[in-house]
Amino acid sequence: MRWLTNLILSAAAVLIAAYILPGVEVSSFWVAILVSLVLSLLNLTVKPLLILFTIPLTILSLGVFLLVINSIVILLADFFITGFTVNGFWWALLLSIVLSILNSLFSEFKSDEK
Repeated sequence: MRWLTNLILSAAAVLIAAYILPGVEVSSFWVAILVSLVLSLLNLTVKPLLILFTIPLTILSLGVFLLVINSIVILLADFFITGFTVNGFWWALLLSIVLSILNSLFSEFKSDEK
């Protein structure tokens, strides 16, 4: 049940971020759920590899390069999902920041259900 709650809250964060940012479009709630699923899968598989290959850049930038990696993961999701559009790298970077903020705000709801 916790997994389903996390999925719905993440999809809500995607929808809110798409509403706030004009360079991000999500066609429906079901697409937002799919985006949430694909981002989760990419964060489990691709993101650790990208982090591993870019350790020197991440250390030199004091961790700021992790935002670039998050943007790349979002652009990959955009490539795979029809109905989810991000208009370039800078919108992906802003989406990454907004999703991080929204997910931290929603973490209170995620941790209540135990």
